[in-house]
Amino acid sequence: MKTRAITAFFFTIVMLGSIFLGSYTFSIFYLILSVLSLFEFYKLIKNSGIRPHRNIGLVAGSLIFLMAAGLHYLKYDVKYLLLCIPLIFSVFITELYKKNKIPFANISYTFVGFVYVTIPFCFFHALGFLKNWNEYNFHFPLAFLLMLWANDTGAYLFGVKYGKSKLFERHSPKKSWEGFFGGMFTSVLVAFGLSFLFTESPAWVWAGMAVLIASFGTLGDLVESMLKRSLDTKDSGGLLPGHGGLLDRFDGLLLAAPVVYAYLYLILY
Repeated sequence: MKTRAITAFFFTIVMLGSIFLGSYTFSIFYLILSVLSLFEFYKLIKNSGIRPHRNIGLVAGSLIFLMAAGLHYLKYDVKYLLLCIPLIFSVFITELYKKNKIPFANISYTFVGFVYVTIPFCFFHALGFLKNWNEYNFHFPLAFLLMLWANDTGAYLFGVKYGKSKLFERHSPKKSWEGFFGGMFTSVLVAFGLSFLFTESPAWVWAGMAVLIASFGTLGDLVESMLKRSLDTKDSGGLLPGHGGLLDRFDGLLLAAPVVYAYLYLILY
């Protein structure tokens, strides 16, 4: 528990620092996180005997993130994102030269890495530029993380105190409906608090964001648990002492970030 607390303390400071220190720090930090998380995903999948195209995947994942981030800095036409396609689809050609009994499993999991890891990080990064396409604003990324952490904390505390009804025992025996609603309640409370600090959006917008984060953040946790159980693995990695790997820490973000971005974009525009 001591190791877990120390890791959480310093990692939280680093994450908050990356948000407050400006757009370039924010972009570089989440580029690194997305690449490390993708590497962790491919390493995890490799343990099952499947051989995703890790090197191509990491280069393509980096390029996807950089080009998505570059839209806000260089203001180029969205059509240039199509330049990623030859690199991404080169995995089919590369697989021709491999002698493997399940070639399309290797190809499939390479693409799953982009969808499951890289694209969600792109959406989270885009939250920093949601109010103004070319101007960084830390309000939405900060609010997202605070609500996500509030949900995790509330779900744990309410689950320990009142948890009786299992939420999804097959994938996560410890989660309960009481914990789920407790986490959502805590997240909504944080949302209302933030609405007094960040007045550019009404309280109901922040509350809706909190409900989505609590719902899809929990589903993201369950999906990652399903992945680890299918591979008979306890943790996705060992990068964060006491916490496991990056995927263990960002499982909620991976499903919630695209949904929250879509919600805010549709509401605000």
